[in-house]
Amino acid sequence: MQINITARHGSLSEVNQQLITAKVEKLQRFLDRLTSIQVVVDLKDPERPRVDVDVTAEHANDFVAHDQSENLLSSVEAVVQKLEQQLRKYKEKHQEKYRKGDPHRVEVVPVEPADEE
Repeated sequence: MQINITARHGSLSEVNQQLITAKVEKLQRFLDRLTSIQVVVDLKDPERPRVDVDVTAEHANDFVAHDQSENLLSSVEAVVQKLEQQLRKYKEKHQEKYRKGDPHRVEVVPVEPADEE
């Protein structure tokens, strides 16, 4: 899995980049087919940084979340929580689809005739 962290209108310290990487790596627990995570931190307003995360997975649509709050790390945590919910919902739908089976295929069980006496 590839993780890219970029900053707009400023730069991030190495410590912040490591913290963000550690937080978003946890998303792999929910879906093991993740291929890349793109994190964009917009520092246009340093008082309220905006965090955008785009997660790409195999055989699935992209998962996207945004948040803007007073603190960079709280924004990252909020975005990760939103993505966790999206990934859980996707995984539940996907598993439910295959657990139920194909509704068009009905297995016919032969019935033995009753003995007549």
